[in-house]
Amino acid sequence: MYYPDEFIEELRSRANIVDVIGNYVSLKKRGANYFGLCPFHGEKTPSFSVAPGKQIFYCFGCGKGGDVLKFLMEYENISFQEAVQRLASELNVPLPELSDTGPGRAERDRRMRLLELNRDAAVFFYAALRSDGGAPGLSYLKKRGIRGETIVHWGLGYADQRRDSLYRYLKGKGYEDELLRDSGLFRFSERGVSDRFFQRVIFPILDVNMRVIGFGGRVIGEGEPKYLNSPETELFDKSRNLFGLNFAKRSRQKQMILCEGYMDVISMHQAGFSNAVASLGTSLTERQAALLKRYVSELVLSYDSDNAGVKAAKRAIPILREAGVEPKLLDLRPCKDPDELIRTKGPDSLRERLSKARNAFLWEVETEKGNYDLQDPAGQNAYYQAVGKLLSVSFSDPLERESYIRAVAREQLIDYELLRQLVERRSGEQSPLLNPPRRGDSREQRRSGRRAESQEQRTERQLIAWLSEKPDMIPIAEKHIRPSELSDEICREIFPLLCQRLPASRILDRFRGDEERYERAASLLSGDPVGTESDEKALLKGLEDIIRSIRLRRLNEEIERESDGERLTELFREQSALQSFRLS
Repeated sequence: MYYPDEFIEELRSRANIVDVIGNYVSLKKRGANYFGLCPFHGEKTPSFSVAPGKQIFYCFGCGKGGDVLKFLMEYENISFQEAVQRLASELNVPLPELSDTGPGRAERDRRMRLLELNRDAAVFFYAALRSDGGAPGLSYLKKRGIRGETIVHWGLGYADQRRDSLYRYLKGKGYEDELLRDSGLFRFSERGVSDRFFQRVIFPILDVNMRVIGFGGRVIGEGEPKYLNSPETELFDKSRNLFGLNFAKRSRQKQMILCEGYMDVISMHQAGFSNAVASLGTSLTERQAALLKRYVSELVLSYDSDNAGVKAAKRAIPILREAGVEPKLLDLRPCKDPDELIRTKGPDSLRERLSKARNAFLWEVETEKGNYDLQDPAGQNAYYQAVGKLLSVSFSDPLERESYIRAVAREQLIDYELLRQLVERRSGEQSPLLNPPRRGDSREQRRSGRRAESQEQRTERQLIAWLSEKPDMIPIAEKHIRPSELSDEICREIFPLLCQRLPASRILDRFRGDEERYERAASLLSGDPVGTESDEKALLKGLEDIIRSIRLRRLNEEIERESDGERLTELFREQSALQSFRLS
């Protein structure tokens, strides 16, 4: 059951996209649009654009884009129907009766069914832990000091030794094989179907809206891997979720604590540290850092104290800083992880160490010492060079860099003036990229230095951007360009919709359900980040060039294919006329 299309359109028209997104992102007006730091990836220079005239948003850094409902879906990780309900609540608009039709109905049906399947699986695992067969799992949790109320709070469960118990249970509840396959909870092969999780303690993974989106499992006894997560599914994306965030966001503390594993988070919450989360067995990602930025501006890294933990912390530090989250480091030695520290030394010891968490960059400089023999002048010089490099690449702001040069010189007993000169030389060696980034290139394209679009694609993108920005130009373009003359598939779909004077948000509805095409359409309709500020004469000249380019390209292609002499003569005449084509 879904809300009528008419209501969706009315709700969208009532919403001021700048006001709605402004509740989540700090926006500043620049030209016709508003800009701010993107909430979907870490950045220091605003590339997130909101166009009130088109009622759409687009990030020129990461490529996320869409209408106001799409923003709520992405930011809150909720379904389309839930976004409609959220927006209606914010605008105090009463919801109509649900109907059985609507855009993306099949997609939403499937998503809701998968969520129901995951919830039923979580109930099954939880009941299994409390059954006679769950004794091994219950024994393991008690040995780790996990109390009964904590088991209930986190919904912990158990998968027994049988390889198909969950499959048989969910089949009995009416779930079809196609959905079971897509849930990621089973392995399908020629031999049959088996449960992904067996003989493991189960940790349900919930999103920030308290919905089960995946599972983690810790093997009981011998077996590899020790920890196993759900694979990537329609619901579960490890790169954009954090274990425990559904509870940690309620703590409303100025900082969060990032751990490596499920048990660390659960032990910390049980001990009163309700602001702990974990990164689901993967290295911290930009999306996770951006997610953390929604709730805190400071993060304490509580990774294991072994070499792997140190490496993981070093990888996480620049990601957090780029996202605008200030990282600190927790010293767990001689304990391996927070869980061990709590069990052996008690919560007060952890609380004291948290109060002394070290500035991440100064920690990084200190740990760098272990790579050099400081008794050897050559080793000492190599260490100073490494410190200078760290300072030169880590801070773009001159004042911030100066503060850290002074702090490092003081702590490491290095002459301040010599260190400052070393950093300046290092900074001067940083050469610009041979291929500077273009506005609108994705992050991956900017990093690789590639330009993914051809010249004809850029021409057509410019056409769509201008027509969406300046609808008065549509009759001119419509007169001289046929959709079939456009090489880009999505441009071919958008062009006639613009000619029908459909607003950008309505055009995007045509692409809902296909994430890649939706974001490509949002990119085309958003145009250039600086907007279209040229005067009428310049725009007309630009449109003239675009029309000529598109028509000439198609004529040239036809000339290459044509063998009839009379038709070729006619095509050559058209080609010659286009060379002198003018709109005025």
